[in-house]
Amino acid sequence: MSGYNAVLARNTENAPKGIGPYSQTVAFSHYNNLSAQLPIDPKSGKLVAGSVKKQAEQCFINIKAIVESIDHVMSDVVRITVFVKNIKDIDAIDEVYKTFFPSYVPTRTIVAVAALPMDALVQIEALVSNGEGTIPNAPQAGDLIKLTNNTANAPTSPLSTQAVAFSHYNNLSAQLPIDPKSGRVVAGGVKEQAAQCLKNIKAILESIDVPFDDIVKINIFLKNLSDIEAVNEVYTTFFPDSAIARTAAYIPARTTVAASALPMDALVQFEAVVSHGDGTPPQAVEDRHGLILEANNTENAPKSSLYTQTVAFSHYNHISAQIPLDPKNGEIVTGGVKEQAGQCLKNIKAIVESVDHSLDDVVKVNIFLKNIADIDAVDEVYTTFFPSGIPARRTVGVSALPKDALVQIDAVVSNAEGTPPKA
Repeated sequence: MSGYNAVLARNTENAPKGIGPYSQTVAFSHYNNLSAQLPIDPKSGKLVAGSVKKQAEQCFINIKAIVESIDHVMSDVVRITVFVKNIKDIDAIDEVYKTFFPSYVPTRTIVAVAALPMDALVQIEALVSNGEGTIPNAPQAGDLIKLTNNTANAPTSPLSTQAVAFSHYNNLSAQLPIDPKSGRVVAGGVKEQAAQCLKNIKAILESIDVPFDDIVKINIFLKNLSDIEAVNEVYTTFFPDSAIARTAAYIPARTTVAASALPMDALVQFEAVVSHGDGTPPQAVEDRHGLILEANNTENAPKSSLYTQTVAFSHYNHISAQIPLDPKNGEIVTGGVKEQAGQCLKNIKAIVESVDHSLDDVVKVNIFLKNIADIDAVDEVYTTFFPSGIPARRTVGVSALPKDALVQIDAVVSNAEGTPPKA
């Protein structure tokens, strides 16, 4: 075959080898998915000594080495995600950040978490455009361009772009509950803050003529996980948004993460990944919704009225975060973190297989752990599902998980056949 996209995993000696069974970067179609980078010196394999600025600089040096090893440049970065131990370190990290992105700035998410691997102070990951695509021996349009957008109807920042589109996806910066007129966090509790986050996302999408129901994945970062029910009350007033979506009962895939702190002392922050049916030039402009969203649920994995198990668009499937629920009884499986990790991965496998794919098609895995020290035990189980260690990966420690689980896992999966145009 010459017309298929291939999963392309790559590693370079100029960046740290993974501290687990994963690849530094996995490309598929028009995106490179990088593993989250710790401040590890690739020569020594140890964390760099010194302040959070030194650690942040090493993270970016590692990202730059990976990006350059695959013949790309830092201005090809579409999204940056920064995980910190202490939210007060953001100003110091920003000083370093500006030296790596002096003019163009990608979309960005910042969140403080309970723990990071190797007791690091910071961990940074990047999503990178891949103009040439991954059809073997048949480069695609290498001159695809990024479309950046900011609107005054949503909060602006000199350090991030509100939305960056590339190929068939728009990637949005995480939205805080900031009133764009005042630049301050809105008054009220978590409900008011959640509504403002979603209003900001809606304003950004309207500014680029994209309907709200084109969102394929939502990530919710909560200061207090017990606020999720209040947030859900607000969430269901935004999804589904249109009559068409309500008829189809379409809701995006979703992941909820407990943050130890958020910028501006916010209670909640939302991040969205959005389909982009007309693509970016020089792709031929397609009809609006020329490509369709394919949402799917299977009885072989836990179901929820608040999210779809997997939403495919173009060449990617986005899997909702899985906690260790037995789909037959809806209860957390008995046992420790190994049994729980196994159930999370079984659920992902069931979802992936229900859309005629396999775990070999997974390009990125995100692991959230109640106890970061459990990573070795999780890796024992993980390698039985991913023996080749190909997917890129992120691991963070969180203060709490739904249903008091010990582990939660989500995934991004390649979709070689793409999604069809509407009939």
